Amino acid sequence: MARLTATDLAVRRGGRRVVEPLSFALEPGTLTAICGPNGAGKSSLLMALAGLLAADAGEAALDGQSLRALPAKRRARAIGYLPQEGSLAWDIAVQSLVALGRYPHGDAESEAGARAVAAALADTGLEDLARRPVSQLSGGERARALLARVLAGQPQWILADEPLAALDLAHQLRMMSHLTRRAHAAKEGVVLVLHDLSVAMNHADRALVLDKGRLIADGPPEEALAPSVIERVWGVKARWLGAPAQRALISDLPQPTHPLKKREGRGSQPLAPGLPCSHCMTQVRPKGCGNYLCKEMASIAELRSSTTLVFLKGSGFFWGFLGEFGTLS
Repeated sequence: MARLTATDLAVRRGGRRVVEPLSFALEPGTLTAICGPNGAGKSSLLMALAGLLAADAGEAALDGQSLRALPAKRRARAIGYLPQEGSLAWDIAVQSLVALGRYPHGDAESEAGARAVAAALADTGLEDLARRPVSQLSGGERARALLARVLAGQPQWILADEPLAALDLAHQLRMMSHLTRRAHAAKEGVVLVLHDLSVAMNHADRALVLDKGRLIADGPPEEALAPSVIERVWGVKARWLGAPAQRALISDLPQPTHPLKKREGRGSQPLAPGLPCSHCMTQVRPKGCGNYLCKEMASIAELRSSTTLVFLKGSGFFWGFLGEFGTLS
C-alpha cells in the first residue's frame, strides 16, 4: 500500500497562505485526525493531500509520485475525497448516486461494481433508501449517501472533511467503527478533519494539530491533544478523564451569570463513589444515575465552575453540564 506524504507543503488560497510549509508521512493502515480551530487550514490541507489544490510550495505525493503529476483517473482510484459540504447536481436515486463512485473504474454496471455499491450502501445503513430520490433525504441521510459514494470507489486512501457533522449519535458511532475497521483490518489509509477532540482522541492513531496554517503538534493523540496543546491552540483549559479509548474531555467554563440555588445540605460535600445522584446527567439517565459517570467524577474533589463533559463509551456519546457553584454534588 502507498504512503501519502507532504514535503514542505504550503497552500495558498485567495491570494494568501492558508497552510505554511509542513512535512509528514502518513502510513496505510492508520486513521489520522486533522484538528484545529476554525480557519486553521484543515480543509485546505486535506484538499492538497487529495491532489485537488495546487501546492504553493513543496508537494504532496502518493508512493513517492507527486499527486499533481498523477493522471486524474488514477488519482481518483487511489484517493477518495469527501468535501465538507457536498452538493448534488441531479435528483437521482441514492443507489445511482453511490454508483458514481465507480466512475474512475468504469465498471458501475459490472458484477464487481454492483457488489461494491451494495457494500457501500450497507456500510452506511442506506439499503432501505437505495431507490429514494436524493432530494427526499434528510441532511444526515444525504451525508451518508455522499460518504457511501466515496466508499464504493474502494480507494486506498479515504480523505473526509467533517464526515460526522450531520450524523446522529448512532450513525456517528457506526461510521467511526467502520472507518477504524477499514484502516486497521483492510489496511487502507483514513484521514479525517475532526472538530470533536474526543472522537479524535478515542479513535485516531495519529493527530495533526493546525493553527493559523502551521503544524503545531503531530503524533499519538495522547501527545498531540495533550491539555497543554489544547490550551495553546484553542485557548481552553481542559483535561482528559478515563481509560484509553474511553477518554472524556473536561473543560472549565466561565461562571454562569444567572443565579443557581444549591440544594440544602448537599452543596458542600463531594459525591461519594457509587452514591446515587439525583440531578447529575438526568437528561441521559432520568431514573437517577448511580453509574460509572458519578463513580469516575467522584475522583475529582471539587469543580469550582460549571464544567462541560463530553464522554464516549461503549454504545453512546454522553454530554451534559455537571457541578454547581461549589463542589460536585
